[in-house]
Amino acid sequence: MNLPIIYHPDYVTPLPDNHRFPMPKFKLLHDLLIADGVIQPEQVKPPEKPPREWLELVHTPEYVRAYCEGTLDAKAQRRIGLPWSPALVTRTCTAVGGTILAAKLALSVGMACNTAGGTHHAFPDYGSGFCIFNDFAIASRLLLHLGWVKKILIVDLDVHQGDGTAFIFQDDPRVFTFSMHCEANFPGRKQRSDLDVPLPTDLDDDGYLQILAQHLPDLFDRVQPDLVLYDAGVDTHVSDRLGKLAMSDYGLYRRERMVLSSCAAAGYPVACVIGGGYNKDMPALVYRHSLLHRAASEVFGQYKL
Repeated sequence: MNLPIIYHPDYVTPLPDNHRFPMPKFKLLHDLLIADGVIQPEQVKPPEKPPREWLELVHTPEYVRAYCEGTLDAKAQRRIGLPWSPALVTRTCTAVGGTILAAKLALSVGMACNTAGGTHHAFPDYGSGFCIFNDFAIASRLLLHLGWVKKILIVDLDVHQGDGTAFIFQDDPRVFTFSMHCEANFPGRKQRSDLDVPLPTDLDDDGYLQILAQHLPDLFDRVQPDLVLYDAGVDTHVSDRLGKLAMSDYGLYRRERMVLSSCAAAGYPVACVIGGGYNKDMPALVYRHSLLHRAASEVFGQYKL
């Protein structure tokens, strides 16, 4: 069995020129992984759009309907930061389906990676920060609802706090939320995760990885999850437009190896998403995102998951 990689052509939909959200990166990431031989085409699994009742395990029916039908008011649209279109609805729902599929496959084979996902700023009744529906929250609620898992650990290493996820699960002991993020960054108003680790600006590789290494073993011992959901945002990179930390490509690769090998060694299935990354140098950004899949492929083979 090879590492499952989740991708769909609908992950990309047109946005206005010069929009800050780097929409082309999803297809380019898939293409780079194939071109570099990191994955083979037969490893790629296409997701399906989830039914609305799955979205409504987390989001209010009113919000789901308004977004899907294009009737959100202008203020709510501005808060999301992405101009509404029917194609964007399809893209949004397909990406959520990708994270759900990654989670299901991780439970089956030990590890799986989406080539999108990480929409952790979405709250039950509104979207924010390029996030419309919260993919980790929906996947978690669905698997709990189906009885496939009893305990989930969310490891969110995007540079921005996973505020929507923290809010959604603040009173749900079945899901443990861990967010390690830049303190002086979006969102201005932080929520309370089960464990928050705020980081100072300009933190480099060694400083970042030392802090992470201090927390991961205790976290696994404390939670003992049936499934880990990992947000591998690369906006912690020194050149990221929205980041404020100072990690290098190699530091990111070391981070991915640390998280994934820790999960594999302890026998915890892990489903990964790419999270945030914002850089005008698209090839550099896409390569940065590919470090997750490169590390995952190596760990998957090493532990023969």
